[in-house]
Amino acid sequence: MSTVAIIYFSGSGHTHLMAQAVAEGASKVSGTKVELLRIVGEQIVNGRWKDDAMIEKLNQADAIAFGTPTYMGGAAAQFKAFVDAASSVWFKHGWKDKIAGGFTHSSSPSGDKQGTLLYLATNAAQHGMIWVNLGDLQSFLFGKDDGVNRLGGFLGVMGQSPLDMSAKEATIDPGDRLTAERFGQRLAEATQRWNK
Repeated sequence: MSTVAIIYFSGSGHTHLMAQAVAEGASKVSGTKVELLRIVGEQIVNGRWKDDAMIEKLNQADAIAFGTPTYMGGAAAQFKAFVDAASSVWFKHGWKDKIAGGFTHSSSPSGDKQGTLLYLATNAAQHGMIWVNLGDLQSFLFGKDDGVNRLGGFLGVMGQSPLDMSAKEATIDPGDRLTAERFGQRLAEATQRWNK
């Protein structure tokens, strides 16, 4: 049995929906346990993130998927506070050789999401983790209209929803959801191959 932990922050719910889709994809791989770990504001006190139980779950996982909205060209402050707190794990190289991947969402078609994915991959590299990329070409190149990788991201999953301040509930594009689900499955499969 391998464990995929998905740690993420979601401000308005879009990144949460993407995290759920990654979890659903990973759950399709037999012998995979999935844990959704949502970063919340209450974990941050005096600017510092702290949740020892969540860190321990990440320590026990075989793979970690990192998720954050892209705000102002980078990771959300709440997610960055978690990354800074995880430097205690970095000192011990506690996540070395774990599988890693990432996803992000913003309201802009670009929104500089690539910068956020680069940040997530760099953080994983500093931990000595093995980064899994998206692995899907844009489906429209093959005459399909399912929206897989419609934004053309390859380092990780990109999602985009129009900015709608009046929306009562977050929604994500069906293609972005399918892309996240396929990525979750790829991440879980890579984890099982790596851990053989």
